[in-house]
Amino acid sequence: MISITNLAAEKVKEIADAEGLAGQGLRLRVIGGGCAGFQYDLYFEDKPTDMDERFESNGVLLFVDPLSYQYLDGTEIDYVDGVHGAGFKFGNPNVSGSCGCGSSFNV
Repeated sequence: MISITNLAAEKVKEIADAEGLAGQGLRLRVIGGGCAGFQYDLYFEDKPTDMDERFESNGVLLFVDPLSYQYLDGTEIDYVDGVHGAGFKFGNPNVSGSCGCGSSFNV
């Protein structure tokens, strides 16, 4: 299961409304890259594929492809706004290490 905190869900809805994407789901996937091997990728998508895992958390639809799901099961998406900037933060229990800047990870 993948979840999104209330704060992150509110930010997703705010972005969707501002971009005219209300009603679309959020695609979450893992892509190769970064100094640690994998990176998270988030974007809006109007409908899932037949193979996607689908979740609803705090009113946000989440779509995850089967390959990415094996790396993301149990992940909680949060939104942080602090001194070092603002953005989505991934609490992924499957991660065994990450790069120094925190933008990529390995399992």
